Amino acid sequence: MKKYFTLIASVIIMICMGGVYAWSIFVEPLKKGYGLNTAQTQIIFGLTIMMFTWAMIIAGRMEKRYNNRIIVLIGMSLFVSGYIIASFSKGSFPLILLGIGILSGIGIGFNYLSAIVSPVKWFPNREGFITGLTVAGFGSGAILLSNIVETLLKNGMDVLDIFRTIGLIYGLAIMLSLFFLYSPNTGENEEFSKISIRDLIKGKYLWSLFLGMFAGTFAGLIVVGNLKPIGLYAGVSRTRTTIAISLLALGNMSGRILWGYISDRLNGEISINSALSLLSASTMGLLLANKSNDIIFLLLSFIIGIGFGANFVLFAKEVSRSNGTNNFGLIYPYIFLSYGLAGVLGPFIGGVLYDITGTYSLSIVVSSFICATGILLYNYLRK
Repeated sequence: MKKYFTLIASVIIMICMGGVYAWSIFVEPLKKGYGLNTAQTQIIFGLTIMMFTWAMIIAGRMEKRYNNRIIVLIGMSLFVSGYIIASFSKGSFPLILLGIGILSGIGIGFNYLSAIVSPVKWFPNREGFITGLTVAGFGSGAILLSNIVETLLKNGMDVLDIFRTIGLIYGLAIMLSLFFLYSPNTGENEEFSKISIRDLIKGKYLWSLFLGMFAGTFAGLIVVGNLKPIGLYAGVSRTRTTIAISLLALGNMSGRILWGYISDRLNGEISINSALSLLSASTMGLLLANKSNDIIFLLLSFIIGIGFGANFVLFAKEVSRSNGTNNFGLIYPYIFLSYGLAGVLGPFIGGVLYDITGTYSLSIVVSSFICATGILLYNYLRK
C-alpha cells in the first residue's frame, strides 16, 4: 500500500503547487487594492517561475543525500513562509516579491521535484503513466485555486488575507501528505550510479532533451500566453475564446495522462517526435481560425493543450528510462531549466511580434517553426 499512498500524496502536493498558474486571478485585486502596476505583478510571477526551475537543481542534489520527506518539509516551510510574508506586506511590492516571487518559488521547486520523483521509484514499469498522473495534478492546481480565489474575492475577502489562507491551508495539506511519502529501495545497478552531470553536459544527450523540451514549451507558451487575443484577432467570439482557454487547460491536464500511457507502450523517441509534431501542426492550424470557424479554433485549442502537456511527461520519462530513477532527481532539473527559459521568452516574443506586425500570424508561424526545429535538433543530437 505504501506505493499508492505515495502516489496520492504526490498528486495532492502537485495540486497545491500547481496553483502558481492561477496567478492572473490576483493581478486586478493587487492593482486596485494596493496600487501595484501590471509590470510589477508580472515580475512577481516571472520570478516565481524562475526560482521554481532553478530550485529544482538544488533539490535534485539534495535528493541524492536526504529523504524526500526532508526536501518536502523544507519546500513546505518556504512556500508557507512566502505567502505569510506577502499577507502581512500591506501591499509592499518588495515584500510580496520576496514572499511569493522568491520564497514560494523555491518552495514550489523543492516540492515539485520530490512529488515527481517519489512515485516513479515505486512504479518502475509504468514510469510514463505515473509521471503523467502526477504532473496532471500540477496542471489541475490552477483550475482549483482560481475557483477558490474567485469565490473568496466575491465574498469580500481582501487579497492579502487570501494569501494567508492559501499559505495555511495548502501548508497543512502538504504537511499531512508528507507523512505518506515513502522511498523504496530501488537497488539500481552500478551502470546508473556512475552517471555524472559533468559528463552529460559535455555530451549531446542532455542537450537533445533540453532543446526538445525548450522547443515544445516555447511553442506552447506563445499560444498559452496569447490565446484569447489570437482568437479575438481572428474574429472568434469573446465567449468562444474564453471557452478555448478552458479547453486548452483541459487538454494540458488530460494530455499529461494520455502521453504517459502512450509512452509506456512506445519508445521515448517515437513519443517525443509524435508529440512535438502534433504541437507544431496544431499551432500552425490556428492560421485557419476565423469567425466562421469557431469550432476549429476550439478543437485546435484542445489539441494544442494535449501537445503542450506532453512536454512535462515525455522528457521526464526519457530521463528516468535512460538514467535510472535514482539519478532522475539529479538530472531532470537541468532539462526542466529549458521550460523556465521558454517561460521567459515565449509569451514575451509572441507579444513583441504582434506589436511590430499588428497581427498574430507571425507569432503563430514562429511558434510552429521553433517546435519543428526542436524536432530536428532533438533527433540530430540524439543520433
